[in-house]
Amino acid sequence: MSDAIFQPLNFTEYPLDEMKERATTFREAMQRRRTVRQFSAQPVPREVIEECLITAGTAPNGANLQPWNFIVISDPGIKHEIRLAAEEEEDEFYHRRAPQEWLDALTALGTDERKPFLETAPYLIAIFGKTHSTLPDGRRVKNYYVNESVGIATGFLITALHHAGLVSLTHTPSPMGFLNNILNRPSDEKPFLLLVTGFPAEDAQVPVITKKPLGEIATFI
Repeated sequence: MSDAIFQPLNFTEYPLDEMKERATTFREAMQRRRTVRQFSAQPVPREVIEECLITAGTAPNGANLQPWNFIVISDPGIKHEIRLAAEEEEDEFYHRRAPQEWLDALTALGTDERKPFLETAPYLIAIFGKTHSTLPDGRRVKNYYVNESVGIATGFLITALHHAGLVSLTHTPSPMGFLNNILNRPSDEKPFLLLVTGFPAEDAQVPVITKKPLGEIATFI
């Protein structure tokens, strides 16, 4: 017999016209979201970040084990350490490891090994996936679907930050083991990505890009 306990679903059904309007309004809001690389040092209230993290924590995940950890960094000294370590890896990537095809793909975005935003932005959020969890009764269990779960939670977080009026950047230097060392994280936590967030610089610019139309990203059968 299952030990699961259930409760009524808290669900709101909208009239069809309202459904369409809500879907369209949200789509238009998300189409205004852009990855930003020029940040302002303007402070962001911690409670805004906290609310966005709570939203991320509502994401679906394997067996509800919630295999993620969000380390929020605002300390200038730690941000400086992270920038130095990340730029070291990025220098290796851009000048020795990356295949030319990948470098060619990045040309349109204007990126390079220099990452000043890691110090300028008020917050860095280091996102870790946890390979194991400890249950309330003290048992240690393996987490499943970690990357999928953490990826969905990260998407929720990016969306929440945008909805709150902030911008963000997903930064993935490879390898990212230096984050465990700098942030004193255990070996069973694996860096997933580094999310940079705050207000955009007044002169922030973004590359001119297009997104694939619906017909190229979805198939109805």
